[in-house]
Amino acid sequence: MEKEIIEMENKNLGMVEAEFMNIRQSTVRSVEGGHIELQQVGALSIDGERVEVTQGASVLMRGASLSLNQSIGILTAGNTTNLNFSFAPVAVSAEEAVVNKSAAGIIAAREINSNNSTSILMIGKNINGNVTTLLDWRSALAIGAVAGGIFGLFSIFKKK
Repeated sequence: MEKEIIEMENKNLGMVEAEFMNIRQSTVRSVEGGHIELQQVGALSIDGERVEVTQGASVLMRGASLSLNQSIGILTAGNTTNLNFSFAPVAVSAEEAVVNKSAAGIIAAREINSNNSTSILMIGKNINGNVTTLLDWRSALAIGAVAGGIFGLFSIFKKK
């Protein structure tokens, strides 16, 4: 089986699929592959074994190893996730998440290592480092209970 290598620059692409790819200063609808390197790329969907994004943006990113450097990933899901000077509203990792001087909405991982980062909510078995969170598990539970009570109250009034 021949390994496919793609290198592109300044393109507006639909779907790109290859074993190894390096895309720069482009927009892509969907990217699938083994080793994916993106620099200054906007992508709707990224799916790969090893994904590295530098100064890019994506809506959905999945892979075994994800690395965002000065990037935005709306929904990231992988085995290991590295956020370096990046923003991720939702980041889920099966194993480890490393957050370095980044901002995140919700981070969930077995082990989270943070260095001067902020988040709304971090969920993990082990959380190490300097992190500022808005909610801990108790306050998240309280907010959920209040929201459920308000929703239940409105549903009672709606029936009448």
